[in-house]
Amino acid sequence: MVMRPSQLQAEFARAVLDADADVPAPLVREAPGAPARRFGVYRNNVYASLIDTLAARFPVTARLVGDDFFRAMARIHVETAPPNSPVLLRYGTGFADFIADFRPAQPVPYLADVARLEWARHQAYHAADASPLPLEALAEAAGDAASISLRLHPSLHILSSAYPVVTLWQLAAREGEDEPARIPASGEDALVVRPNFDVEIRRLPEGGAAFVAALKDGTSLQQAAERAMAETSAFDLAPNLAGLIASGAIIGVGEDP
Repeated sequence: MVMRPSQLQAEFARAVLDADADVPAPLVREAPGAPARRFGVYRNNVYASLIDTLAARFPVTARLVGDDFFRAMARIHVETAPPNSPVLLRYGTGFADFIADFRPAQPVPYLADVARLEWARHQAYHAADASPLPLEALAEAAGDAASISLRLHPSLHILSSAYPVVTLWQLAAREGEDEPARIPASGEDALVVRPNFDVEIRRLPEGGAAFVAALKDGTSLQQAAERAMAETSAFDLAPNLAGLIASGAIIGVGEDP
């Protein structure tokens, strides 16, 4: 039976990402000699390319466990979760969840959250552009500060972690430091945003994650503060709002036009 081009493409893609799959029959017929060996070389190149993609996307995660461990872990991820989109920028979306369930990585319990932070950083880098609202414009619009709502930058992401994920990322991101020497005991919430050209990662004050999440939902400033205070009595509006302004995360007041 003659295989249609679409069928051959599907068979080829399946075989490339399945180490146990046979070489597609049409290739064996068209390429006599040693098709299995040649196809194996191609398959290994594809695996290596995808592993390199993950290593470039999660450099701090790789540094925390070492290159050999990371590449072995990434290879298993490639085998179990190959790309499902032709847009390679999207590859890696489930890698942090994979790490969380990957038993050999259990001795590094914060590794999955570091990967989540790096994925948020990757998403922020490729998000839509928007100009931060100048402080003067914010002051003019804030006549009734309690009832206003704030529009936040499209690149903004929040990550809440039971581990000091921002500290871990900052320490491990330094060249020449494979693993943080001292790890704080408390968890941290991270704000990730790209107001201009560079992605910023900031540590949120207590209640900050709930506050920013409420603002993203479109609630008023007062409602967002109340939601944060319901989570922790230590919430302080002033430093949280100041941090958002300083990070360039606010792009407008009120609803989108």
